[in-house]
Amino acid sequence: MRKEEKIAKDVLQGIGGKDNVRRIAHCMTRLRLSIKDDSKVNLENLKNIDGVMGVINDDTLQIVIGPGTVNKVAAEMSRITGLAIGEDAGPDDDDLTFEEKAALNRQKIKSKNRTPFKNFLRKIGNIFIPLIPGLVASGIINGLANFAVNAGVDREQTWMQILLLFGSVVFASLGILVGWNTAKEFGGTPVMGAIAGMILFSPLLEDITIYGEELIPGRGGLFGVIFAAWLMTFVEKNVRKVMPNAVDIIFTPLITLLVVGFASLYAIAPVAGLLSDGITIGLTSLIDTGGAIAGAILAGFFLPLVMVGLHHGLTPIHLELINVYGETALLTILAMGGAGQVGAALAIYAKTKNKRLRNIIKGSAPVGFLGIGEPLMYGVTLPLGRPFLTACMGAAVGGAFQAVMSTASSGIGVSGLSLIPLITNGQYLTYFLGLVISYAFGFLFTYTFGFKESMADNI
Repeated sequence: MRKEEKIAKDVLQGIGGKDNVRRIAHCMTRLRLSIKDDSKVNLENLKNIDGVMGVINDDTLQIVIGPGTVNKVAAEMSRITGLAIGEDAGPDDDDLTFEEKAALNRQKIKSKNRTPFKNFLRKIGNIFIPLIPGLVASGIINGLANFAVNAGVDREQTWMQILLLFGSVVFASLGILVGWNTAKEFGGTPVMGAIAGMILFSPLLEDITIYGEELIPGRGGLFGVIFAAWLMTFVEKNVRKVMPNAVDIIFTPLITLLVVGFASLYAIAPVAGLLSDGITIGLTSLIDTGGAIAGAILAGFFLPLVMVGLHHGLTPIHLELINVYGETALLTILAMGGAGQVGAALAIYAKTKNKRLRNIIKGSAPVGFLGIGEPLMYGVTLPLGRPFLTACMGAAVGGAFQAVMSTASSGIGVSGLSLIPLITNGQYLTYFLGLVISYAFGFLFTYTFGFKESMADNI
């Protein structure tokens, strides 16, 4: 059952059934219902529905659902009840709930950032987001297994070999998975994208010489795979336009594979290799030579990337760093963004008397410590304004520390305290100390000049 359908059915149940609705309308964030018999409405049940941000019992029953979802829920209710949908003007800004303000802020930010380049980065994110659960699971297993090896466990033991297999297998097949998701994201046949990944990472490349040099498996990394898989989709679509239906299944994939296969070896791999080298060498040089300043800038500007949803576009860069160097020093620096935000939220919790704000922080802080920062960002620091900036400042201090100490991670997909098992070279305590520094400075900056009680008014 889709989310909007479930909310609609739960709301109807909470108001006494579809026969108790007189009129359905909505504004930008609220579902507005005219009720026949108010005694049948269970307000507590409505408030506890997953996806409902609040309930206002006025002349019309107003159920806060949020932009982008409320219209879909209204459509589902219209379908179930058979009533037409009306559209009402939204409430004044002063009458908006805190959750509505946060949801509207998210919607406005997304609307402002729908440029072609940012849409491209979002597509990159969509390629990697489905892979993150596997990357997290394998990364943690790999981190713990290598921790055990460093502690003296014999890696030749069968159970240890099995754990190391589990920890490395997803990275060994990453080109195939990325190629599959790329073709799927751009509307092509997924297996053709997977073949693009197989070609560029095949061990057989070592036996082929082009331009007087032996080919290197994985040359160009995931950047090459993404472009080759996209090209597979482009060629496939255009060949299919002119191919008779009777032979489409035979000749469209055949022509696509031959064209893109040769293009991958003669053009994509060399160009993507130069791009990969430029990014990886450039970033490591920036961190090595820029030191504290580079770390502070990278960490301090990471939260704005998360704010507009573009942080997943960095995933192929992390993976390419791991592919080339076996670790990503960029991730430990950027992880300080979430830590600075946790510190800022704790400062607000310590300073404010607003019970609602304290409850939001109390519910969001635990996952913030584990590296999931969106609840604190969209629910606390960003709506309040200045605490978002002081959180970035706290992150910058921690990022500077991580850059100076040269910490790095062997995997991706997690952050905060959850990243500790993946830290390389035994620098677990050093990375943790960087987290504490970001917590502390995020707290200090926010407590001293980042928050005042008037900011919590009307929350």
